[in-house]
Amino acid sequence: MAHRERERIRRELMGDPRTVEAIIAAVHERVPAYAALDDGRMAEVRAITGKALHRVLHLWTVDGRLEAADLRLLRGIAAARAADGRPVQAVLRAYRVALTTITELIAARTGGEVDGADIFALTRLLLTTLDTLSEVMGTAYAATAEYLASDRTRALRDLLDDLIAGRHASAGAIADRAQRLDVQLPDPYCLLLAEPTGPEAFPEPAAHSVTEATAAELLEALTLYAGGVTPLATTRGPRVVLLLPAAAAEEASAALHTRAWRGCAITREGPDRVAAAYRLAADALDTAPGHAHQPGRLLTDADAHVLSLLAGRASATADQIARVVLGPLVEPAQRHLLTALCAYLDNGSATAAARELHLHPQSMRYRLRRIAQLTARDPRQPWHRLTLDIARTLANRPGAGGV
Repeated sequence: MAHRERERIRRELMGDPRTVEAIIAAVHERVPAYAALDDGRMAEVRAITGKALHRVLHLWTVDGRLEAADLRLLRGIAAARAADGRPVQAVLRAYRVALTTITELIAARTGGEVDGADIFALTRLLLTTLDTLSEVMGTAYAATAEYLASDRTRALRDLLDDLIAGRHASAGAIADRAQRLDVQLPDPYCLLLAEPTGPEAFPEPAAHSVTEATAAELLEALTLYAGGVTPLATTRGPRVVLLLPAAAAEEASAALHTRAWRGCAITREGPDRVAAAYRLAADALDTAPGHAHQPGRLLTDADAHVLSLLAGRASATADQIARVVLGPLVEPAQRHLLTALCAYLDNGSATAAARELHLHPQSMRYRLRRIAQLTARDPRQPWHRLTLDIARTLANRPGAGGV
């Protein structure tokens, strides 16, 4: 087969979007670690597959060999996979499956008419590539894993950075990474985002960021509540990000209050959804009005979900948001309190609400205090009243899920 025939096959395969999808489908089916990847990680795999396909077909077309730039790319991929906890064996198997699929796709384009020289060229290229992959990626993976284990402070910070960036595909990958670092992550956890307030927080505009030392100091102030697990800390611009036991949320309020900081604590997400919790908290701090931040009080999941709903990017269903905000009020035993809340919101005063429900005003005020205790929201406070009003509206809308 002449080189121009190889070039024809290369152009056809690269021009057909089904080529990359066929390789992705084969890897997804035959390598369990890749079957669990979410859409974001699969997009990265798809991009790497496209580049690898282009390179392999080019080298086959010109009888080329892997070059220094290819090796640098492979080392980078191996280091990234070591950092995000994907086993090197799975990565190498994915490449073997991909190269085998490329061979099958080439054979399909030739109609079975492949001469010895082409078979030899393709076989040599694939064997050399696999051998190089195993050596380069194995070495780079081991070096990165050793680095992560040796510099513990940096390794723990990198772990949280990867969690909030969504670089882990599953709870299993997170558990493997934690095991290699010999840490026990908080579960259930509180993801806390905190930032200084007031113009004095950053006197120099160019230094509008918190330091790692500040993050470590705040983490140390809260380690009393760690309970044997390993809390994590990192920074994002003007904010500290902490991964703490869920029980630390209440103590965090006091710690931030003494520092004149504000924050948002997310406690209802699973271990494989730290990235979602981070986005939810960050968006809440970005969009919350000033009166939502009360002294000594953190924004919570409920505040964050209401804010995401108001911003038009709700990450939960209407029923879920209603339940998060209303809490125990959705239970049948507390139905009288939900009725009292609705009457208060509709009438604007405890006296008018009591009159509507044929209650003594003192009874109505008692119910409002119980509502505040059970929901951590005082319907007499403007921001709390808004969130409660939105939640009961969602709960009572036509077709609601029986809240």
